[in-house]
This record gives sequence, structure tokens and C-alpha cells, in this order.
Amino acid sequence: MTTLWPERVRLTGEGLVLREWAEDDIAFMPGLFDNPAVARFTPLPSPFDEVAAKAHYAKYVTRRAEGTGLRLAITDDGGEPLGEVVLFLKGGPSGPAELGYAVGPAHRGRDLAARSLRVLTAHALELGLEPLQLQIDADNAASEAVARRVGYALTDTPPETKVEKGLEITLLTWEYTG
Repeated sequence: MTTLWPERVRLTGEGLVLREWAEDDIAFMPGLFDNPAVARFTPLPSPFDEVAAKAHYAKYVTRRAEGTGLRLAITDDGGEPLGEVVLFLKGGPSGPAELGYAVGPAHRGRDLAARSLRVLTAHALELGLEPLQLQIDADNAASEAVARRVGYALTDTPPETKVEKGLEITLLTWEYTG
């Protein structure tokens, strides 16, 4: 499959370096993703242990190779991951692109989600991807605040209700408006 991004992706801006995950990062993933907020508001498994981290990394490698998804570690300087931002091509290069983010609990309060989402949004726009969308749980006020700060607005798309991890959730669609 043809991919939109080059062999290696490393994005900088907003005082951050967004880089591709490396196998050595698996050890950091449980500390980032094994917490109640990530369990509640993302489709990541819970508990998020070493087995889940290895599966998460393998999924990243597969989607990257297929050209259907990109997961980037959020870092200050290209080193230790603080969270991740994601970009998935829902309908191929001509369909909507879905973005997402998760920040480890020890790194919250630094505006990492908004800063990294701005960098990834700019990159997606440079690639010609539109529309850019977020799927946010209706109960996730913190994520809604991030979306608004970055320039995303709630759409009139009907909410999507589904069951994840035994919990019924309602996903609202947000779209980048600039």
C-alpha cells in the first residue's frame, strides 16, 4: 500500500519532538497507559501491562507498514516518551483522518496533548488530509477542552454509542476548523 508519510517521521514544534515508537519504548508504555483516565477514555486495554505494551507496539508496526496509521511518541527532546498522538486513515488518503492523543499521568498539566495535537494537525494538513476528526467520549471534558484549544469544533454528526471494555460510551465527532 502506498503511504503518505516517509520512511521515518519526526515532527518538531511547540517545544516538542514527536517521533516514532521504538521497541525500547515498550518498557515506558505501562507507566503512560495503565491508569484510570486512559482506561476510561481510550480503547487501549486495561490493565495495560508489559503484554499489552508489546501488543500495542506490534499493532503500531503493522499499521505503519500497511500505511493506515501512524503513532508517534510525545517527547520533550526525542528521548523518553511522555504520551502519544495518533493519526489513522479511516477511508484511505481521500477519506477522513482520525487523530487522537494520550498523555501519561506523570506528565499532565504541561499542555502536552494540545501542543502535540497542534503539531500533528499541521502535519496532516501538509499531507493534504481532510477532514481531520477526533472521536471524543461525551464525558471527557478534559479532551474536549484540548480539542477546542487546537481549533476543533463539535460537529452535528450523530453520536456513536458503543460498548468498550464493558462500558457503554457515547463518542462525539469533532472536526478541525482552523
